[in-house]
Amino acid sequence: MDAALRPGLTPGTPVETDVLVAGGGPCGLMLAIELGRRGIRTLVVDPKPGTAFNPQANATQARTMEHFRRLGFAHEVRAQGLPPDHPTDIAYFTRYTGHELARLALPTAAQAVERIRALDGSWSAAELPHRVSQKFVEAILRRQAQAPACNDIRYGWQLDGFDDRGSHVEATVRPAGGGAPVAVRAQWLVGADGARSGVRRALGIGWEGETGTRRAFMGGQMFAVYLRAPSFLEVLPHPRAWMYVSFNHERRAFMASVDGRSEFAFHAALHEGEDASGWGEREARAVFAQAVGREIPLEVLSTGTWTAGHALVARSFGRGRVCIAGDAAHLFTPTGGLGYNTAVEDAVNLGWKLAALVRGTGGPQLAASYEAERKPLALRNTGYARRFADSVGLLAATPLLEAEGPAAEAARAEAARALADHVRLEFNIPGVTFGGRYDGSPLVVPDGSAPPPDAANAYVPSACPGGRPPHAWLADGRSLYDSFHAGWTLLALGPQPPDTAAFVQAADRLGLDLRVVPHADPALAALYEAPLALVRPDQVVAWRGRDATQAPTVLRRATGHG
Repeated sequence: MDAALRPGLTPGTPVETDVLVAGGGPCGLMLAIELGRRGIRTLVVDPKPGTAFNPQANATQARTMEHFRRLGFAHEVRAQGLPPDHPTDIAYFTRYTGHELARLALPTAAQAVERIRALDGSWSAAELPHRVSQKFVEAILRRQAQAPACNDIRYGWQLDGFDDRGSHVEATVRPAGGGAPVAVRAQWLVGADGARSGVRRALGIGWEGETGTRRAFMGGQMFAVYLRAPSFLEVLPHPRAWMYVSFNHERRAFMASVDGRSEFAFHAALHEGEDASGWGEREARAVFAQAVGREIPLEVLSTGTWTAGHALVARSFGRGRVCIAGDAAHLFTPTGGLGYNTAVEDAVNLGWKLAALVRGTGGPQLAASYEAERKPLALRNTGYARRFADSVGLLAATPLLEAEGPAAEAARAEAARALADHVRLEFNIPGVTFGGRYDGSPLVVPDGSAPPPDAANAYVPSACPGGRPPHAWLADGRSLYDSFHAGWTLLALGPQPPDTAAFVQAADRLGLDLRVVPHADPALAALYEAPLALVRPDQVVAWRGRDATQAPTVLRRATGHG
């Protein structure tokens, strides 16, 4: 840890840091990693005693895994959660011990590492998704965030207040359990402090979008139980899955396997008139039995409630030297698993920009580009999550599904068709995962080409500026992304690429960390449809072209200098 920071959290002794982050969840920790790797002094405060105990989010999407790969710890994440040979299927049942209605079979963690090398088209990627509970991911992110000497990660501390002075932010932090405040002077403040963000409220930023949407499932109050049930797999008459969804008239619920053996994150929809605010172990056992179809021994580790039906985006993503990110900036119904993954990409987008602003290499448009790029993505992703929630939540589950006879069999067949359509819609989403774009951003240099259509279940690789770089596996077995520089990458593609000296010289004048990365394979030049492509530090194509004649203009625009 930075010795200049550690003694600074003492009453009466002001702390100076580059970036103060309120919130030590996935977004705040990822931001600290991005900043710390770039040598930016970062102080993270969070009133919780440590990272999450409850499982919370349960799916790390492929693009998030690619960012973890870029930072060098995707393998650590993939080793957590389910055993490497455990199925990651999503399966639907009348009850878990009743009729199976639909299933989407997906590769195990071990298979994902091998299969990704043979996939192309929509799933041309460096990484496949990984089904892992947030509690495991947060522990890894915390270790990574604590590694840079310039970072100070402080759980048990909270942001008390702040004042944007124009040239800097003055804030106070204090121990969450009580104690004297400590003054902090930072160049930037980021509120990654969750759905009830104090930073957002202090800025007076409201929500836009939809909330309070009622559905039979994934709309309204949900009862969450973190439980241990060692005998569940013994009584399950079906193949194992990662997610188990009950579809019956008595209790709709979903349950994600946490460790592949006995621990599960169980979430049940409440009916009109039910109030779970005082529910505990007795109610948890009863509701779980409704989904399973019988009572089995279990240990209740924690219970709680949450609300589905949100599709909210903050009207602004910050003001002046204060930004908001993650759940402070957008609230999702968790269908599609988009909330946590969108939060991680907020941090990825914001990290390199704040680093450039702190160093003085970023132009005046760089700070504003964060909202310009991320707010449209938040609106897009909350819209997709709402669509997925409607797809499953508006399906009716009737008593006939669990009856006997031809009418019941026909009802189950109809439900099976509807759920099979839904599971592919919600869980096979390369278009959502890879297709997010920053078209219209002040940092992106358009080339006149049209981006591919935005569709949930299909992704068309394209180097059209503003999107994810097309992926390929190199002849030496590496991912193309593994060859990218940690800073700016200028891909020089084909056997005889144009001269790149103008980019090198322009980058030097702007103080940019740029590296020219040549790849002679003609297939890569064909994939990118140009011999030159400029890739930002967050692995987004900023420009592509056939020569370097406009290099100074391109780099100035890409770095916010207009």
